[in-house]
Amino acid sequence: MRVEIEYCVKCRWLLRAAWMAQELLSTFEHDLGEVALVPGKPGVYEVRLNGQVMWSRAAEGRFPEAKELKQRVRDHIAPGRDLGHVDRIDRGCKAMQEVDCLIIGGGIAGVSTAYHLAGYGGRVTLLERGEIASEASGVNAGQIGALGWGHMPNLQSYLTMGSMELFKTLQLDHGYDIAFRQSGALQVIQTEAQDAFTRGRVPDLQADGYQVELLSMREARSIEPEINPALLGVMYMPLRGQADPKVATQAFAQAAERHGAAIRTGHAVTGIQVRADGAYRVETPHESFVAGKLVLAAGAWCAPIGEMLGLKIPIVPIRGQMWDTEPLPPRTFQTFSSAESASHWDTESRAETPPELTHRQGQRVTRHIYGRQTREGELRFGGDREMLGYNQTPDPAGIEINYGHAKELLPFLQAVPIRRTWAGTMPFSLDGAPIIGGIPLLPNLYIVSGLASSGFGRGPMAGKLLADYIHTGHRPHVLAESDPARCVTWMPEKG
Repeated sequence: MRVEIEYCVKCRWLLRAAWMAQELLSTFEHDLGEVALVPGKPGVYEVRLNGQVMWSRAAEGRFPEAKELKQRVRDHIAPGRDLGHVDRIDRGCKAMQEVDCLIIGGGIAGVSTAYHLAGYGGRVTLLERGEIASEASGVNAGQIGALGWGHMPNLQSYLTMGSMELFKTLQLDHGYDIAFRQSGALQVIQTEAQDAFTRGRVPDLQADGYQVELLSMREARSIEPEINPALLGVMYMPLRGQADPKVATQAFAQAAERHGAAIRTGHAVTGIQVRADGAYRVETPHESFVAGKLVLAAGAWCAPIGEMLGLKIPIVPIRGQMWDTEPLPPRTFQTFSSAESASHWDTESRAETPPELTHRQGQRVTRHIYGRQTREGELRFGGDREMLGYNQTPDPAGIEINYGHAKELLPFLQAVPIRRTWAGTMPFSLDGAPIIGGIPLLPNLYIVSGLASSGFGRGPMAGKLLADYIHTGHRPHVLAESDPARCVTWMPEKG
């Protein structure tokens, strides 16, 4: 009997096909005369027994688990045979899946990690308790920050510029329509103090090799005609961009699947155990998993996931809230922010943790604003950052303050009402820096989190850097700035 496994060459599914061939031969070594790997057309993954299709990814919508394929092959060549453990899994026990790397969290950083790891080969599975992009990665403004690589690229340079390139690649080279546009951005100046702050900041950034420019209001209105002419000026950042955050995150997940990753939505993690061999057993209500490597990419929920392992991960949830309008004809072209919050945080005490919030102890300390007009026409703005646990209920008073701030930037909004409001939870580290890399307290354990309010714009490259680290075993030098060893500790003993 002959088995053919036809696989997409362009998708780099050879390793997956070879692993499945090995699984079939180990179970049916006396029954199969040949297992052939057949290079195929784009997107194909099909297993045939004597020409009869046993599994088609196009028809099933996913890759087969080894046990599923073995059962189908057995039913054709030896219907009465007991496959032992493979059969007993389906007779009352949760399925046990063995994977090389398991990723917890279906936000932008998690799906990017899955995409790049799967591209290197091996068995990669991602678990998401809800749907892909159902938390912060899908409900943000969709702004992508970038100032350039600079003369001496640091972690921020890599995360922003690297992510910008990955967004470009996803849309321009791989054909995913994520509404990406490298539009540029304006940071408005409203007071003399903000003007002095910005005039000092711009030459410093330029001296470091970053692409920023101070514009007069006449210059600003030439590229953004609706902006308030009464403003004092703007800092122009030409490299910044925008995209649809939910669509882009889901596109990375789809690309990960094309590379061979398994995406499991509706799979909340209920328990994690470290095995004696350094692997991890992860429980969900539907399946159990044994993973050689484990990645925590659960955003603001990394702390409770870490507690399952006895770890204290200093990530706190910060509520951000947003609003939008009904779709309008094109009125704005850049993305927007204000120097008000930037100048305030520049003078904030380093003792404030986490840094760069709009509220302290329930009191507002600054306004903060960012926003853009989407391709569909909605004006979408947000800004508040408040430490309220996992509260995702919008505060009408805060929304009204942000709406008023937006009208100071774009006076035409005086006649445009708010259509809807919403809130999300962002992962802030206590020191404000990302947490990306290996956690040395336990073997084969990694984390990508702490990307704060710019997770969407920095998450793709954060995932790639971590995937490179896991694949090669060598930490990219820029991840020294985000080393988990600086802050992840054991939980204190109770009692």
